Amino acid sequence: MLWLVAADTVVAIHAAYIAFVVVGFAAIVIGSKASWGWVQAFYFRAVHLVMILLVCAETIMGTTCPLTRLENALRIKGGETGYARDFIGYWLDWLIFYDARPCVFAGIYLIFGMLVLSTLWFVPVRWRAVPIHTLRHGRSREIGGG
Repeated sequence: MLWLVAADTVVAIHAAYIAFVVVGFAAIVIGSKASWGWVQAFYFRAVHLVMILLVCAETIMGTTCPLTRLENALRIKGGETGYARDFIGYWLDWLIFYDARPCVFAGIYLIFGMLVLSTLWFVPVRWRAVPIHTLRHGRSREIGGG
C-alpha cells in the first residue's frame, strides 16, 4: 500500500512538472501581452527553460523519463504491473500518458522546446530588477529624494 501511495505521489509530481512547463509557457505568452512583469523574471524563465530542455534531452537520447521509471518501480514493489488503477493514479496517468508512437511524442516535445526557446527572443528575460530611480531630463534621481 505504501509503495502505491508513493507511486501516486510521483505521478502527482510528474503532473505538476508538466503543468508548470505548459502553463508556464502560456503565462509567458499571455503575460507578455498583459504586461505581467514576473513572466520576464530571470529565475522563472531559467527554471522553465531548463525543465523543457531536460525533456528534449531525454527525447533526443531516447531515454525514459526518470519519473516514469520511478513510478513503475514503485508500482511493481506495490504488487502492480503497470500504471495505477486507483482513483488518483488512474486520472493523473490518464492526463499524462497517451497511446501514440514514440516519434509523435518526440516531435511534440522538440517543437514545444523550440517554442519555449523562441520566447527568449519574443519575450526577453529581465536580467536585473528595475532600479529605484526615475529618469527626468536625462538625469537619474532617487525616488523620495529632494
